[in-house]
Amino acid sequence: MPNTDLPSEQAAEFRRVLARWYKQHARALPWRETRDPYRIWVSEVMLQQTRVNAVLEHYARFLRKFPTIVSLALAPEADVLAVWSGLGYYRRARMLHKAAQFITAELDGVLPSTSVELRKLPGIGEYTSAAIASIAFGESIAVVDGNVERVLLRLTGRPEETTSESKRFVAEQAAVLVPQRRSGTNAPGDHNQAMMELGATICLPKGPLCLQCPVYDFCLTKGEHKTEAREKMRSRRVAYLLHQRKRGSAIEVMLHRRPTDASLMPGMYELPELPLEGAGEHTPTLRVRHSITNTNYYVEVFTADKTLVRELPLSIRDYEWCRLGQLADLPLTGLARKVLRRLHLIASPGVRMPQPEAVMHRKR
Repeated sequence: MPNTDLPSEQAAEFRRVLARWYKQHARALPWRETRDPYRIWVSEVMLQQTRVNAVLEHYARFLRKFPTIVSLALAPEADVLAVWSGLGYYRRARMLHKAAQFITAELDGVLPSTSVELRKLPGIGEYTSAAIASIAFGESIAVVDGNVERVLLRLTGRPEETTSESKRFVAEQAAVLVPQRRSGTNAPGDHNQAMMELGATICLPKGPLCLQCPVYDFCLTKGEHKTEAREKMRSRRVAYLLHQRKRGSAIEVMLHRRPTDASLMPGMYELPELPLEGAGEHTPTLRVRHSITNTNYYVEVFTADKTLVRELPLSIRDYEWCRLGQLADLPLTGLARKVLRRLHLIASPGVRMPQPEAVMHRKR
């Protein structure tokens, strides 16, 4: 057993207290209501660097479209990206798709059941392999995400440090706490989910709810711990053009498809970007803010006229016209989807679209 600041008898009591709290207070989430390894895998990939509330809608829609590994493997990549659109970090969707294809072609459509074998799949790293193996198959292995790391650092009274020694320490603490597999239960999977739940709902980065914490008596920090300074968010102003036309009874929107070899979001559709100076004195139709990693984008969307169309950096032939009814099924960037929803050109979940004539009338 590795050296640890939590004695073994204290670790056992910690597990009992945490398990009792989790049983009573765990959020009802759809991926906790299934033992299907595929569905658990999809949820773990979606939850990487993404809030639970943002995942819920996409998780349900993704599984309606691709209910099995085989259905995902057989789908065109563009369809996978379209359903994923809005979650960001699109490499996750591409790797999920590639892994499904590998499983179907090489493993008879069966997801491996151990963390070691899972690591061999495209896009599955240390965290994801441990999460699937533990939650879906009951392997006694620690799962360490940002929430778990924060809980363990506070429990042991240590500051946050981005060093290999600090990472090793956290991994050792997590490993000591994970229970062994027991017949008839999934103690390792439940424990790992309880640790993540504690960090997500109680042991918050700012203003932790210590008085509600079930393991408060075990904690050496009892509050926020010392953290390294975060990189300051950058700001960038960008402009896009909304250009529509009517062809017969159909309304079309002009979009730009990013090159397939682009380093960021290859093959995704977006509104045509305008040079900021090209917008001139025009008044934006819409202003939104959109954040990607460490940058806040302050976005202005302009409705097209002849002057603005001439400012586009590419030839008009380099853009594509897409029917209004097809927009929701395209692999749109998250920003494009947000803008088109705000302009009522794509329906938000549960919202009925207005008739096309009404949309055009507002844009005239």
